[in-house]
Amino acid sequence: MSADPMPPKEMDVVVIGAGPAGVLAALRAADLGARTTLVTRGAFGGMAANDGPVPVRTLAHAARLVREARQLERYGVLAGAASLDYPRLLARVAEVVEDVNRHSALRPQIDALGVTVREHVGDVRFIDAHTLETADGLRLRADRVVICTGGVSRRLDLPGFDLTCTHSDAWSLSAAPGSMLVVGAGATGAQVASVFNALGTKVQLFQAGERILPTEDEAVSAAVAAGFRASGVVVHEGFGAIDSFERTASGVRMNYSKDGQSRAAEAELVVAAVGWSADTGAMNLAAAGVETTARGFIQVDEALRTTAPHVFAAGDVTGRLMLVPQAMRAGLLAAANAVTGAASPAADQVAPVGSFTQPEYAQVGLTEAAARARHEVLAVSVDFAAATRPIIDGRTEGFCKLVIDRPTRRILGCHVVGERAVDIVQLAAVAMAAGLGVDGLAQVPFSFPTYAGVLGRVAASATYQLNRTATGDAELPPAAAFT
Repeated sequence: MSADPMPPKEMDVVVIGAGPAGVLAALRAADLGARTTLVTRGAFGGMAANDGPVPVRTLAHAARLVREARQLERYGVLAGAASLDYPRLLARVAEVVEDVNRHSALRPQIDALGVTVREHVGDVRFIDAHTLETADGLRLRADRVVICTGGVSRRLDLPGFDLTCTHSDAWSLSAAPGSMLVVGAGATGAQVASVFNALGTKVQLFQAGERILPTEDEAVSAAVAAGFRASGVVVHEGFGAIDSFERTASGVRMNYSKDGQSRAAEAELVVAAVGWSADTGAMNLAAAGVETTARGFIQVDEALRTTAPHVFAAGDVTGRLMLVPQAMRAGLLAAANAVTGAASPAADQVAPVGSFTQPEYAQVGLTEAAARARHEVLAVSVDFAAATRPIIDGRTEGFCKLVIDRPTRRILGCHVVGERAVDIVQLAAVAMAAGLGVDGLAQVPFSFPTYAGVLGRVAASATYQLNRTATGDAELPPAAAFT
C-alpha cells in the first residue's frame, strides 16, 4: 500500500489519543507494518466527534433552523411559531454523534488493519521512556510513541473560577439557560454565544481585547460584532480585567474592573472560553524525556519529533494550527516519520478556517493588515446586498473580500462574513492551493445565482481595478456580469 521503507520487524507503536490526529496516526503506522495500539481516555473519535465540531455543528444547524423559521411568513409560508424542545435536540445530537462514529470516523479501516483499540482507559502516563500505563492498570511497551491527546480549556487563577463552565459543559446542558455570560470572544466563545442566543438565551459576550475574533481580519471582527448586537447579543469589547466570580441566588456574578471602576455582570451560567492548553497534565512526560514549550505545548521539530527521539506528537497538543484537517495530516506525518525513521517536514499549507455562527464567517490566507506589512496590496470587497442569491434568500448581511498582491496578482487572502461564508472560502482556498491568480478566478463561470458567484464578482472587480491601473482602461471581465 505504500512506497515507504519497511519498519524494523516487530516494531511496537502506541498512539495516545483517538481524535483526528491519533486515528490517522494509527492508520498510517499499521499501514506501514508496525504492530499498533491506539489508546484513548474516552471514546473513539476524540473531541472532534464526541465533544467538538460534530455536536457543535449539529447545535448550530438547529440554531440555523430556528433562524430560518423566523422568515417563513416573509415568503408566504404560514406556520405556527417555532419553539425549542431542548431534550429532543440533545437526543438528535446524540444520534448524529453515534452515526458519525459508525460511518465516518474510520473505525472500520482501523479494525481492518489490525490496530488494537483500547477505549475509556482513563489517563495515560509514562512509567519510563518506553513504558506506558493507563489509569485502569494496563501497561504497554512501545518502541515508538505518537502523542495525540489534544487540548483542554485553559483555566484562570482567579477567585471563584471553579464556578465557571467550559464550552464542553455548555454543549451538554439539559436545558438552554435563561441567561449566560461568555468570557472570551475567540472562535469558541463566539460560537457558544451565537448558538445559545439563537436558542433563546440572553447572552453577554466579553472580550478583554479591543475586538472580538482578534485573529480574524478587522473587517470580519467588526461585521460579526455588529451582527451579534443586531441579533440581541450584548457584546463587551475592551471590558477590562476580571477580579473574581461569586455565586448568587440565581446564578453566578462576574466582578470586573476598568480604569479603576468596579463593575459586575450576572447570569444563570458563565462559560469561560479563554484559550486552549495541551492535554498532557497527567502524562509524566519527563519520564520519557519529552519537553514542553513556554506555553505548555509539546515541543516538536519540523518532523514532529519531540525532544525524545522515539516520541512524536501531532494535533492540538503541539499548539500549532489547531484544526481538524491539519491535525489529520500531522498525524499521518508523525506516524510515518516514527515508523520509517524519516524526517519529512510538515509542509506549509493553505488552511481555510471558519465558524458556523450567525453571521457565519470564514477566512483563508493573510488578513489585509498582515498582507500590507509584507506586500503591495489591493483589497477588494463586495457586499452581499449587491449579489443576487443573498437578495433572493433574504440574507444580505455580510461581504466577501479578496486580498491581492498587486505585482503578481496572486491571491493572498479571502475573508467572508455572511450566509455560506465557510463554503465560499473553501473555493478561494482551492484557487490559492492551485496557484490560480485573481485573473483566472475571475474567469470561472460560477453557476447563477449562487453564493459562490459573490467570490467571482470580487475577483472580477479586482481584475478590473488591476487592469485599469496597468493600462488606464479595461473592460470588466465576464464573471462580473451576474452574481
